[in-house]
Amino acid sequence: MTNPILLDNVEHHDLRVVTRFDARFGDGINQVLIFPTEFEEMQREYPIFFRKDEHGAYQPVAILGLDREENLFLDNGEWRAHYIPALQQRLGFLAGFTADGAPGAFFDPAHPRFSASEGEALFRSFGGNTPLLERIMRALRLIHTGRPVIAPMFTAFEAAGLIRPIGIELKLDENTQYILSDFYTINEEALAQLDGPILKTLNEAGFLAYAYYLSSSKRNLSRLLEMKGGKRG
Repeated sequence: MTNPILLDNVEHHDLRVVTRFDARFGDGINQVLIFPTEFEEMQREYPIFFRKDEHGAYQPVAILGLDREENLFLDNGEWRAHYIPALQQRLGFLAGFTADGAPGAFFDPAHPRFSASEGEALFRSFGGNTPLLERIMRALRLIHTGRPVIAPMFTAFEAAGLIRPIGIELKLDENTQYILSDFYTINEEALAQLDGPILKTLNEAGFLAYAYYLSSSKRNLSRLLEMKGGKRG
């Protein structure tokens, strides 16, 4: 967002947002940053791994596709999953703070999702938020509360020896194979052997549950292959 402004229920009463998902809205991606506050939901449908950013810090990402700029969950404007990642649920909005320090929703009027005539309303005719805006606000809260958890979570994982690199090779058929590189995952052997103070510390911080969610999510790689085969067919 280059020129985000604070959403105001008076000034922007007639603002509408296009809710369909499409590559032109930034949804044509093969992985997306996710947050610990949504791990429990995400691990049911998406494979989750870690990557290092440009500063060498670990970031959790969900794999959405096997080819570049491929999102297998996109289908004719719909996102085919029970749970949509928070960054996509926010529909172009950004969490921020007002001048007096209160949390608020910001948006860029130039973003193609926003219109005065197309899409769904954000405010009711006679006042109040629509269910759509309430969903967007929930997604922004997930991002806002989840982002600061990422760094301490991975610091704790490293201290416990729970992070290992992983090479991902997926075979669609005899002639088609996909290799996903530069990813990390939970060391399941180390996770199973945790005990004593480290186990207690992880559990009290809530990080132990996150580790199990991340570990269990790998089973969803087979689902991606099935989706890929179905798209190709």
